[in-house]
Amino acid sequence: MLTKAFGAYAADKPLEPMQIPRRDVGPNDVQIAIAYCGVCHSDLHTVRSEWAGTLYPCVPGHEIVGHVTAVGSAVSGFAVGETVGVGCMVDSCQSCYACDDGLEQYCEHGFTGTYNGKTADKPGHTLGGYSQSITVKDKFVVKVRHPAEQLAAVAPLLCAGITLWSPLRHWNAGPGKKVGIVGIGGLGHMGVKLARALGAHVVAFTTSENKRQAALDLGAHEVVVSRNADEMKAHGNSFDLIVDTVAASHNLDSFVNLLKRDGTLTLVGAPEHPHPSPAVFPLIMKRRSIAGSTIGGIAETQEMMDFCAEHGIVADIEMIAAAEIEAAYARMLKSDVKYRFVIDSATL
Repeated sequence: MLTKAFGAYAADKPLEPMQIPRRDVGPNDVQIAIAYCGVCHSDLHTVRSEWAGTLYPCVPGHEIVGHVTAVGSAVSGFAVGETVGVGCMVDSCQSCYACDDGLEQYCEHGFTGTYNGKTADKPGHTLGGYSQSITVKDKFVVKVRHPAEQLAAVAPLLCAGITLWSPLRHWNAGPGKKVGIVGIGGLGHMGVKLARALGAHVVAFTTSENKRQAALDLGAHEVVVSRNADEMKAHGNSFDLIVDTVAASHNLDSFVNLLKRDGTLTLVGAPEHPHPSPAVFPLIMKRRSIAGSTIGGIAETQEMMDFCAEHGIVADIEMIAAAEIEAAYARMLKSDVKYRFVIDSATL
């Protein structure tokens, strides 16, 4: 089956309309008519071949919300007409220790990405959600329980939401915990919302004074301008967890020094160049940790989606038509969006 999509044929070519193949529905497959797809920084990095290994044609998109149009003969968990989501993965080995633990994002053989992952389907690599239809194994599909009017704003939960949910849950953010979120963008704004809903005391860090009120509006209890040494010093040795979403190289020591004994600075932003090496003594003298985290497994993604539906949590978005993707990329590079672009797939 062919479906309409938007993608690029080369790194130096703009995204354009195209028709792409989708496989027939197999016994364990769910076919989805895509309603909305979020736009992630990873999409831009991949389609421009800024990360090694991009395969063309490249159709990005891994924040997918839509409706089931067909299910395979062995599928029992989904029915035609249901609202569902697909995130960053569409397959994994399903047999390693990570997959057995429901942590497919850490599959020891590497998960198959929703786009640019190797597959037996034509053209030999996966094609993502900037399209009108996708066929996915049922184990990599999640249920969406938000009301219809929120579905566009639900799409970014499938990447930005789960990227923050996983570390917040792993390091037990909740009542009695002080949690910092560094960076108020596509990832960070979800971190503030989720940490607040989990019951933590939330402090947002930003380099921009003009983002202070926006961070408070998102649910932060306090906001610290990280360039203000006095504001930073006032929070020394007080955080249980800080989640750093910034995708640019920066000094980590100033955040390490804000951690309690046994506190953790968790990195989820992926900078183009490495961070400066952190000082050792602030780590060893208080048994502090610097850690990393990436997206989440399917079970925790479903947990996050259910939690967000129960608490009315969605992303703050700006809807765009498919023809506006290149302009959206240019604006995204300038951080000119609050806080996530979402494509209306009907415009394809």
